[in-house]
Amino acid sequence: MFELESYLETKRDQINIFLDKILPDATNDSRLVKAMRYSLMAGGKRLRPILCLATAEGVGGQVEDVLEAACALEMIHTYSLIHDDLPAMDDDDLRRGKPTCHIAFDEATAILAGDALLTLAFQMLSAAEIKGDNQGSQWLTVIHRIAHAAGFRGMVEGQMSDIASEDKVLSLDELEKLHSLKTGALIEASIYSGAILGGGSSEQIQQLGVYAKNIGLAFQVKDDILNVEGDPKLLGKAIGTDKLRKKSTYPSIMGLEKSKLFATELVNKALLALESFDNRSGPLRAIANYIVQRKR
Repeated sequence: MFELESYLETKRDQINIFLDKILPDATNDSRLVKAMRYSLMAGGKRLRPILCLATAEGVGGQVEDVLEAACALEMIHTYSLIHDDLPAMDDDDLRRGKPTCHIAFDEATAILAGDALLTLAFQMLSAAEIKGDNQGSQWLTVIHRIAHAAGFRGMVEGQMSDIASEDKVLSLDELEKLHSLKTGALIEASIYSGAILGGGSSEQIQQLGVYAKNIGLAFQVKDDILNVEGDPKLLGKAIGTDKLRKKSTYPSIMGLEKSKLFATELVNKALLALESFDNRSGPLRAIANYIVQRKR
């Protein structure tokens, strides 16, 4: 029987060891590096890099084929969290149970730490191809896809739309579009990267795209639910902030119970997309269910 918690722990360890080598804990490091490491190594689910690794394995690839890409994705995610928490954005004091980067250091340092993590991610992505693994075109494709997902047509536009939508009541279609950019784009890029670098077929990549789109939205729906009824101690951040900021969320539009049903429907669609995959995709199936069952 597949044990998801053991799998997640093993993958987190692999990711954390790799990240630790990239930003070693040296007492002589600059304030900037300390701030980068503070946020990058603060814990977290590591969902995006784990999805990248699990997808590669699901199409017959190896973890070693995609570890750089997976860790680069976590750096990009961490940069986005640092910037999202800033006073000019969500003005949050806690992240992953610790003071946010601008609280632990200062606002300018937090901005620069985010910038540096984003840049380091693409430095690492481009360096992977230089190793001479004869996957140059695949790595270039992955870099392009991740850049698109993280940029002004993806995550950044999603954050801009999120800010602009405060004090407004969005339709469900508008809310889905916002979250497909803010949250879904990088999750989709994580799965796509694992599929490409793991050697997935065009048919597998197409089906994984359906899987990715559905779990990306399910993840955000669950986040909205947790912001209403989650445990702040488990989440590592305050709850009720969406209501305070007058943000449109799935619970505010659909109601809490219908939001839970919607998240389950999305996961079922994701699982359906994996029907033609063999047992190697077991982790992907388990992660889809975990997304709606998680407490943090």
